[in-house]
Amino acid sequence: MGKFVNNTEEFFTFCEENDVQFVDFRFTDIKGTWHHVTYRMSAVNAGQLNNGLPFDGSSIDAWQPINKSDMLLKPEVETAFLDPFTADPTIIVFCDVYDIYKNQAYERCPRSIAKATLAHADSLGIADTAYFGPENEFFMFDSITFVDNINEAGYKIDTEEGEWNSNNPYPDMYNTGHRPGTKGGYFPVAPTDSAVDIRAEMMQVLEQVGLEVILGHHEVAQGQHEIGIVFSDMIGAADNVQKYKYVIKMIAHLNGKTATFMPKPMFGDNGNGMHVHQSLWKDGKNLFYKQGNYANVSEMGINYIGGIFKHARSVAAFTNPSTNSYKRLLPGFEAPSVLTYSSQNRSASCRIPYGAGEMATRVEMRFPDSSACPYLAFAVMMMAGLDGIQNKEIPIGPMDEDLYELSLDEIREKGIPQMPHTLRGSLEALFRDNDYLKPVFTDEFLEAYRHYRFERDVWPDEGRPTAYEFKTTYQC
Repeated sequence: MGKFVNNTEEFFTFCEENDVQFVDFRFTDIKGTWHHVTYRMSAVNAGQLNNGLPFDGSSIDAWQPINKSDMLLKPEVETAFLDPFTADPTIIVFCDVYDIYKNQAYERCPRSIAKATLAHADSLGIADTAYFGPENEFFMFDSITFVDNINEAGYKIDTEEGEWNSNNPYPDMYNTGHRPGTKGGYFPVAPTDSAVDIRAEMMQVLEQVGLEVILGHHEVAQGQHEIGIVFSDMIGAADNVQKYKYVIKMIAHLNGKTATFMPKPMFGDNGNGMHVHQSLWKDGKNLFYKQGNYANVSEMGINYIGGIFKHARSVAAFTNPSTNSYKRLLPGFEAPSVLTYSSQNRSASCRIPYGAGEMATRVEMRFPDSSACPYLAFAVMMMAGLDGIQNKEIPIGPMDEDLYELSLDEIREKGIPQMPHTLRGSLEALFRDNDYLKPVFTDEFLEAYRHYRFERDVWPDEGRPTAYEFKTTYQC
């Protein structure tokens, strides 16, 4: 799998061979949402691909003001792939965003920030390549309804796999009785696993758009799934997350279902994570490998972990950027919130995969989730890791015991730091701890990001009563 075209000339040849009628130019905003504008193929020329396409940046959340709204999309034709869902042949192209007022890559463009992070690592002489391998879990439901009004609020999720449907008479069909139950969904076969065919379709379409698929399976929670894909360089891995989300959501939609990457949509069952495998390389050598060390991880790899853990509270503002993120990190649901590392032990925030040799040794950060913008999440972890390498940070660990069995007091007694407990906490930490980001992230971006998250997520969430608050407080 991989690239379909390598340059502008091949792009036009590929489009002609596939009778492409439309070109869909896509870019990512600071919250990770994919946006697009579609051009007729006949209206696209090499000059536009090389010089950029104009668009209005003032209509995108947390971007340009109305008086400086003109921006350029800079297409990267090497990312082109055919859209598998459109009625007419359409080719999708990833774009970076260019600031015409400062004549530079836009400082709020996540993809450009990720590229600058790679350039920074190279300029330090530390690494010339970074590989990332995200694992995005998702839920697939039969329906979702929600309301958020001044006098009412609530949601209702339904899936045929939900244990609450065990006594549902189903007037138009019989009740099969085969359901995974709460926390019972890991690796069951059909009919308990009700999505074998849909996942197979997802896997095939993911391959059509250029991803190399390894496996697919049911996850722990009811209606929860995961499809594993091969790692890539940092930008390619983040691009793949955008493709992955698009395909998963569309295949579910076309099968009469709805897919979500929301970290914790259901109370009492496991949530969705985005475990991220990472390694740094230079001159073709894996810098995280040292045979004979614990789990074969080099001192540089340990320092990289130490940097991420040192800055974890502010890193979380990007890796766990929703108020819902912290409902997933509560103890009791395989929550990777204890900041230590281990080989094999999945209860640690960082796992070093078992049995990895020189080519595969890596660190796996288990606390991120898919509400993150992948470009920003990867860039922030790498910047924290680079800071750890420069300052020889040593994390607490290794700890091979089951950390889920430790009480909060025991965790504190052992001196093990934890992830923040709220989005507010992570954003306040970002205000105090951001110097490690400064070589790449501008003050303007950091302030805009923090302010946006407070206005869009924290304050509205904190101001709303919940059903549980009525349950516990109404009769006071």
